[in-house]
Amino acid sequence: MKKMMITGLAISAALSTAAFAQDLTVGVSWSNFQEERWKTDEAAIKAALEEAGASYISADAQASAAKQLTDVEALIAQGADALIILAMDKDAIGPAVDKADAEGIPVVGYDRLIEDDRTFYLTFDNKGVGRIIAETVVAAQPSGNFAIIKGDKGDPNAGFLLEGMMEVIGDKVDGGEIKIVGEAFSDGWKPDNAQKNMEQILTANNNEIDAVLSQNDGMAGGVIAALSAQGLNVPVGGQDGDHAALNRVARGEQTVSVWKNSRELGAAAAEIAVALANGTAMDEIDGAVKWSGGEKGVEMTAIFLEPTPITKDNLGDAIAAGHIDQAKACAGALDGVNGC
Repeated sequence: MKKMMITGLAISAALSTAAFAQDLTVGVSWSNFQEERWKTDEAAIKAALEEAGASYISADAQASAAKQLTDVEALIAQGADALIILAMDKDAIGPAVDKADAEGIPVVGYDRLIEDDRTFYLTFDNKGVGRIIAETVVAAQPSGNFAIIKGDKGDPNAGFLLEGMMEVIGDKVDGGEIKIVGEAFSDGWKPDNAQKNMEQILTANNNEIDAVLSQNDGMAGGVIAALSAQGLNVPVGGQDGDHAALNRVARGEQTVSVWKNSRELGAAAAEIAVALANGTAMDEIDGAVKWSGGEKGVEMTAIFLEPTPITKDNLGDAIAAGHIDQAKACAGALDGVNGC
């Protein structure tokens, strides 16, 4: 089913009439708040809820699927009228959705798929993100030995990203132009796990690696650390617009970071949660589409935002948007980097 991608600003305008949230409380369950990007998301959620007159409560599962279940129960006990859940594990989160449903509390599945038609799915076009990572890396390195560093095995986004990547490189792999010489999941999307995976791939291939498709920026940092230890600098892609990654782009160490504007995503989640708590049906949220592209084929109500690839040619866009300070982005930048 065709997906629609709209901007967070469009959602904000469309849902402005739903911003009557006095006395409403929105609970957010974070899977692993330690990642840099979630702090930006949280700030956007808080700001949108404050503007709507709603309250914010949260819990950090600290990368534990079991803790996330108790976290959701605690948020419900604290009076949450709607929940935003960044799921640690797509399957293990089921009982939390059951609990919320039993209490009549709407759930927004935030950025990661909770394949349950009782949840509203809000994310970026993750398959599209995978395509962008691969397209940009392949433009820099059209052939050779490629490694793919994937995210956590329990996160559906790792699968969507891989699908998008393979849409780009599949024919080249079949034709022998690109050889995938290493591919590994990284538990918890952790940079140190990605670094260990990259080190093992380098060892197994006598350091003969020409490019790396990493599924996020934190892991790209681990990949680049492993490459640098061997004196290698090859095209590496990632996503999230992490500040360190954008600086690596400026320094010529990372080819692309696909920026998923967390401010747009967070604001949209807050506004959707408020609308649902006020009784708006999921399919009445402006811009929502029906989508069934998950592993189980469950038809979901969803909104997909559009990501932006950041390379040395448009780094200034992220600076101009206020996502990162110029000094931070451009420290040690190569000559000719846009915005530096």
